[in-house]
Amino acid sequence: MTRYQQRFDRFDRGLHGFLMLSFLGLALTGLPLLFADSPWAPAIAAVFGGYATTGLLHRIFAVILIAVFLTHVTRLARRLFIRGELGILWGPRSMVPQPRDVTDMIAHFRWFLGGSARPKFERYTYWEKFDYWAVFWGMGIIGGSGLMLWFPELFARFLPGWVFNIALVVHGEEALLAVGFIFTIHFFNGHLRPEKFPMDTVIFTGRVSEDELAHERRAEYERLAATGELERLDAGPPSPRARRMGHIIGTAAVVTGITLVILITFALLTH
Repeated sequence: MTRYQQRFDRFDRGLHGFLMLSFLGLALTGLPLLFADSPWAPAIAAVFGGYATTGLLHRIFAVILIAVFLTHVTRLARRLFIRGELGILWGPRSMVPQPRDVTDMIAHFRWFLGGSARPKFERYTYWEKFDYWAVFWGMGIIGGSGLMLWFPELFARFLPGWVFNIALVVHGEEALLAVGFIFTIHFFNGHLRPEKFPMDTVIFTGRVSEDELAHERRAEYERLAATGELERLDAGPPSPRARRMGHIIGTAAVVTGITLVILITFALLTH
């Protein structure tokens, strides 16, 4: 019988769910504003009730995204300064890039070319850390510039006028970069690569089979087995309902994302 390990708790899954909701909402409401002169933009805006409503919804989704960001940072601070979990800064359970990530990446590329064995990955791979920090950095840039554009009178009290022109460009370009990255690179790594296709539901169910863990993250599996944590993390199989909801939500997100990438490409090519 296949055993399953708990990989993400309910808080992680819930926070990722709100992140997905806010990001998809921001993309769907922001891109029609950014590409307002493209023929598909008015059609998407009309679905939300026009450009005025689209702008309002964009701000609502922005508030959700900011709340997700602040919640995540607060939780990290609590774990670090109250619980004393120094492992989030360095070690096998940390998202901080480390020398091992460089060697793993080199070995991985050599494996792609048939020059070595597949590297033994730990809990977080080098591309997952890249994903994390790209989003973390992007949220700060997009959020900061967006707040400046949302409350210009407030920021104009201590910032020169030319800064708002930069904020306008940065907000649109960084958002476009984020959308392109998430809907291509992240979706491919998370769902579309051969061993995951058509959907990886671990972020929705929170559970991964022991066989999959041993294959994809051998170093983590061996560490957990050596410390006895495999037994502690034994969570049982995910429910059929959780799997089904994961496939429905994940498929909707992937289809929406790929569609938006196609529309962005069309708008850029025909601008």
